[in-house]
Amino acid sequence: MDRRDFVRVMGLGAAALTVGSMEGCASSAPPNVVFIMADDLGYGEVGVYGQAKIRTPSIDRIANEGMRFTQHYSGSPVCAPSRCVLLTGLHTGHAYIRDNDEMNERGDVWHDPDLEGQRPLLEGTYTLGTLFQNAGYVTGAIGKWGLGGPGSSGAPNRQGFDHWYGYLCQRVAHNYYPTHLWRNEEKDLLEGNEYFYPHQRLPEGADPDDPASYAPYSGRDYSMDHMAEEARGFIRDHAREPFFLYLPFPVPHAALQVPEDSVDEYAQAFPETPYVGDRGYTPHQKPRAAYAAMVTRMDREIGSILDLLDELGLAENTLVLFTSDNGPTFNGGTDSEFFGSAAGLRGLKTELYEGGIRVPLVARWPGRIPAGSTSELPSAFWDFLPTFAELTGQALPVITDGVSILPTLEGRTGDQAERDYLYWEFQGRQAVRLGRWKAYRRASDGQFELYDLDADRSESSDVARGHPEVVARITEIMANARTASVLFPLIRG
Repeated sequence: MDRRDFVRVMGLGAAALTVGSMEGCASSAPPNVVFIMADDLGYGEVGVYGQAKIRTPSIDRIANEGMRFTQHYSGSPVCAPSRCVLLTGLHTGHAYIRDNDEMNERGDVWHDPDLEGQRPLLEGTYTLGTLFQNAGYVTGAIGKWGLGGPGSSGAPNRQGFDHWYGYLCQRVAHNYYPTHLWRNEEKDLLEGNEYFYPHQRLPEGADPDDPASYAPYSGRDYSMDHMAEEARGFIRDHAREPFFLYLPFPVPHAALQVPEDSVDEYAQAFPETPYVGDRGYTPHQKPRAAYAAMVTRMDREIGSILDLLDELGLAENTLVLFTSDNGPTFNGGTDSEFFGSAAGLRGLKTELYEGGIRVPLVARWPGRIPAGSTSELPSAFWDFLPTFAELTGQALPVITDGVSILPTLEGRTGDQAERDYLYWEFQGRQAVRLGRWKAYRRASDGQFELYDLDADRSESSDVARGHPEVVARITEIMANARTASVLFPLIRG
């Protein structure tokens, strides 16, 4: 079957969507869209969501000049499937990629620097890039991809993006000082960096209190700096035509690596214990300062993009969104408890409890999104495909699991389409959000848990026994909201 038939089969049970036009647009020009996504940034790691230790003034600015969503969800609790859901509008019960699939049958992929990429999107996949190309936009993607390596069907230039720059492979992205990034289908060599294995610890006898012990785990060219510069260049190059810029930045995913000028901003801010690399990633002498510095440096680059839009006179006609691909991580020297990364929500990355999938979402579009507004609408990554279809006045040629949230963004809450439920699955586990109810089913023994999020946002009290009718309804949803996973052979580019 071709990809469109595949999507229709995987989307059985979802409603076909017809979207409206762009009547009433404040500008005659189609709006630009800049979609920024952090990697493993928790719900509580942004100032406007309660973070007090890490400075995020630029992300806070987007919220203060636009809208903050309090009940937004990622596509999955881990990277690759969440990105697949975002780009295709299908939740993990229907999406093609449902885990961080590695090419394990090809041997030790972690020690082969020439092997790049995870399971690729299929040829002909209808993505956000495809949608914007069909609307006459120039499309760019800059950051971390994770949906297909070089030469594969999943490479960004084969999935609707005119321009690509960054990491194709999630493994390579564990090092912020790589030997190369990819510009379209060519390597951009970072000659100031030398290859080193990103999963190691301080060698025996090294002094953890000596800064020199950590010198082997850095380089000259910091990947985030290059990607931010590329993003600004893309905006300048296409300022006179409608553009869609997808920025899946790799920060703050471990390893803890950031230039010293950023670490210096937090060098005296927190009590520190050196991280010697005992939980899977490269060591750092000041892990808390490094983590905070990574987030703040990314925020600085986001601020430079907002300033550039102002400089070019594009701000009034550009929708800017910021979110994260899943909840905060738990390894590599990170300290989610110290930073309150999940803001009191239960769970972290890899988990289907709220802390693993509820993420920040802020959006700014001056004159269209009410400044300083907040929305409690439950929404998720699979809503963006229909949202951008409505934004660009297109009818989707594929089935999606989402609904357009453009009415909510524009303050037209009475026009917002309702949905029945939200659904996730990961490694045999399932979760459903049904109004105030959140259900979770374990993979190990099939145990069903039910939480009332209105009264118990931390999912601390299982009330399944007291609500058999809700359990019955969600059990039915869990049975019907998915199709069997159809996986095809992995492709090595």
